[in-house]
Amino acid sequence: MKTVIIGSGAMGSLFGGLLTLSGEDVWLVDIWKDHIDVLRSKGLSIEDRGEIQTIRVNAATEVTSVGKADLVLFFVKAYHTAKAVSDSLPLQKENTIFLTLQNGLENEEVICQQIDRKNVLLGMTNHGATLLGPGRIRHAGRGKTSIGELDGKMTGRVAQIAQMFSKAGIETDVSSNIHDLAWSKLFINIGVNALTALTGFKNGQLLDHPETLRLMEALVSEAVEVARRKGIQIEGNPIEKVKAVAEATRENRSSMGQDFDRKRRTEIDALNGAVVKEAEALGISTPFNQAITYLVKTIEKSFLTNPVLSCSS
Repeated sequence: MKTVIIGSGAMGSLFGGLLTLSGEDVWLVDIWKDHIDVLRSKGLSIEDRGEIQTIRVNAATEVTSVGKADLVLFFVKAYHTAKAVSDSLPLQKENTIFLTLQNGLENEEVICQQIDRKNVLLGMTNHGATLLGPGRIRHAGRGKTSIGELDGKMTGRVAQIAQMFSKAGIETDVSSNIHDLAWSKLFINIGVNALTALTGFKNGQLLDHPETLRLMEALVSEAVEVARRKGIQIEGNPIEKVKAVAEATRENRSSMGQDFDRKRRTEIDALNGAVVKEAEALGISTPFNQAITYLVKTIEKSFLTNPVLSCSS
């Protein structure tokens, strides 16, 4: 299965590197030229638990030289999704599958505005990765990946992709309720990303301070109430799941934290801001998520941004 990854920052590079290492035909695409140049000339370096492995990968700054794809995998920031889909259209053939593993809500709906809905899959991953520099990433946390059809059907193509990922060391299952799981991943992003950005902490450090722990619990509790009012099926204790992921990715700096480090635009509108938007439609107050959204957006205004297509984590 020829796979093209659109948005090859930390997470895109992680998936691309692991899939390449397992013998898959993979291309990494990103508009960050310095990164692609290093990938081409020296390969991708993945730091993992103190060891560094360099993998020779296929890489390009645009898709026209890549040819057609069987699977297009999106890891771009949510606000880049529409353009990324438009740019990836030359990759499409009759049965090309488009899979989003991005953060936030409604990426699949943005993709479906340009791609036939029957060719779009939704997924989420709890792996963590940190971008160290051009051609260099750290695999900073492991977790389950889930993918599924938008209509909940169990199909051979989803099973094939899950098997391909799992063979590459990316533990993946197929879900018949993928939209509910998308909210479960959203809870994690809401409880971790903005707080790490605002504090400068790594994920696990949020658990070490009672103040950030209480903020995490408040943010997630508000999001859970919104999800329940929307009819989302919630399994287990979302707050405890968020804490477990923060611990499992303790040494990772969330994608929003990395955005702040590089003074780039964040995905706050697709995360905490999305919860605020959904809550307003339901007549629910979400003061903690509203305050966090305001704070992040205010700081964003001080950045001299030069957005690039890069991963979400």
